[in-house]
Amino acid sequence: MIAVRYHDSTKHHFNRFARSLGYLDWATQPNAFRRYDGAPLRALSHAPLADDVPYAALYTRDVAPQPITGQSIGEFLRCSMGLSAWKEYGQSRWALRVNPSSGNLHPTEACIIHDDRVCHYAPREHALEERCVLESRTQRVRAAEDMSQPERRGPFGSADYFLVALTSIIWREAWKYGERAFRYCQHDTGHAVGALRFAAAMLGWRMQLLPEWSDAQIATLLGLDREADFGDAEHEEPECVALVTSQPGFEIRDSGFEPEVLVDAARKGSWFGRANRLSPGQVDWPIIDEVTLATRYPGIRDPGFGIRHEEPRTVESRIPNPDSRDGGPKARAVILQRRSALAFDPRGVLQRDSFLAMLRRVRPGAPPWDAVEWPPHVHLALFVHRVHDVTPGVYAYVRDPAVRDEWKAAMRPEFLWEEVADGLFLLLPIEASRIANRLSCDQDIAEEGFFGLGMIARVEQALRERGEWFYRRLFWECGLIGQVLYLEAEAAGGRATGIGCYYDDPVHDLLGLSGHQWQSLYHFSMGLPVEDTRLTTEPGYEWEK
Repeated sequence: MIAVRYHDSTKHHFNRFARSLGYLDWATQPNAFRRYDGAPLRALSHAPLADDVPYAALYTRDVAPQPITGQSIGEFLRCSMGLSAWKEYGQSRWALRVNPSSGNLHPTEACIIHDDRVCHYAPREHALEERCVLESRTQRVRAAEDMSQPERRGPFGSADYFLVALTSIIWREAWKYGERAFRYCQHDTGHAVGALRFAAAMLGWRMQLLPEWSDAQIATLLGLDREADFGDAEHEEPECVALVTSQPGFEIRDSGFEPEVLVDAARKGSWFGRANRLSPGQVDWPIIDEVTLATRYPGIRDPGFGIRHEEPRTVESRIPNPDSRDGGPKARAVILQRRSALAFDPRGVLQRDSFLAMLRRVRPGAPPWDAVEWPPHVHLALFVHRVHDVTPGVYAYVRDPAVRDEWKAAMRPEFLWEEVADGLFLLLPIEASRIANRLSCDQDIAEEGFFGLGMIARVEQALRERGEWFYRRLFWECGLIGQVLYLEAEAAGGRATGIGCYYDDPVHDLLGLSGHQWQSLYHFSMGLPVEDTRLTTEPGYEWEK
């Protein structure tokens, strides 16, 4: 399988890293902001909405839905894909975003399909670039309809729902990380899906990926296959499309968003704008081109293949976590203050109840897990350092209880498998700080926090049963887990960071895993942050100063 060969070729080893340039070519550093020159720019509302929603309510589906309007769509994008801050050091100034990204390089772009228009979100301006006016049957009948309530108009005549799509500009990551960049783009897509789902939850909306859409259809809908609009601009790869609705009882598949209908409307639509070039030059990585092509999604007309249809379990809201108490943090504040930690204070300690509550929230059930339709394929190997009343050591956390026996059989026979809490098993009581540091490319941030972890995915069987396209979704699942932990850290008064640099096979050796059935796809760490006082921080937007 091409995806497995790519994965093996891009592993880090103790004696060598995956191929990259080995240095940063500042002359070709990509522009962080894609724009479409000549596309009409529509400013989005600056007014916050739902800023009193408790953080804990994000996981309950109990928030009263906001109507879908230009203002609420603006808030949806601001709290998922917008700018969270500007940092400055010396002569350098750079933006941070609500959605995390490897190296703060942000390959992920977002588009909205609403009111018969395809629009690209420009986060620096907090505005929508109108890329296409769709030619549709709705337009042909609108002249005969009462248009006295334009706020009720949405795509194809409804204001109850819209589409949001994500793409990746892989070169942004490859500029720094070389061949391993494709992995990081998929992590970032997963983080973005999580960020979008949490923003939707804050507004009382539902969101779900649409499995019927192929990558080729997404590309046509967004105009990514329009060569005249891109010229020598960097390629933008389709990732996924999701339906967002304000109706609690709305059936996702009853929306009428048939791929063929919208694709035909896009082909016949009126297009505007030409993509800007982000770099004066770029390095080609053929192995990335190969895995990108091999993992493109063909679309599934019958999504029942290996996909669960039951209503997701509602997670109990009575979680013993400080964010669940009266007077706890607000969702919008937690979402916008999320940052990736740069260093941890090793004196920080996490409370046991908070730790266990965080783990429960990475299990399927409540948002963001209702955005995806596949059962858990990723489980956690934890390195617990400083959690009150939890023995330091190496742990396993199974997100699906049915996996326990399989995982136990696949790992070292000497592991204890002593159950500490539901799904959490102590494998080896040991001071694991230096082990976590060494495995995560010798980074102190992996050992100085409350805990670190590796996300271990079922790879080979999943790809054989579903297809190589599922390789991307395994990374998306990791990104979703990471997004939950990012927000959980902020709500608990800590901070977290994703770690893409780790030594792949030494992780497997530690756990006793062999072959390609289980592979480590992402590392993560959480702790008490140490702020870099050399940096100046400003709000993401002028109007928020």
